[in-house]
Amino acid sequence: MKLVPLGDRVVLKQLEAEETTKSGIVLPGQAQEKPQQAEVIAVGPGGMVDGKEVKMEVEVGDNVIYSKYAGTEVKMDGEEYIIVKQNDILAIVK
Repeated sequence: MKLVPLGDRVVLKQLEAEETTKSGIVLPGQAQEKPQQAEVIAVGPGGMVDGKEVKMEVEVGDNVIYSKYAGTEVKMDGEEYIIVKQNDILAIVK
């Protein structure tokens, strides 16, 4: 099965959280904060959204940082994905 986003939406796969802090402290699962960094899995076509022309600025394979409470979590084929609007993506990590 494949997720195909519509309009200005983007499908993200969250990157794994690090289990050890920079100082070497190992964090248990419940103490870890979900990372806000993800990989772009699929990109919608853009076009006219709410009467405005939207040009998609991210591409499949980009690593991005997105808003903390943005998007809808979806579980498919045992994998977890997040579907967000393009304007919820804050930056591309290069």
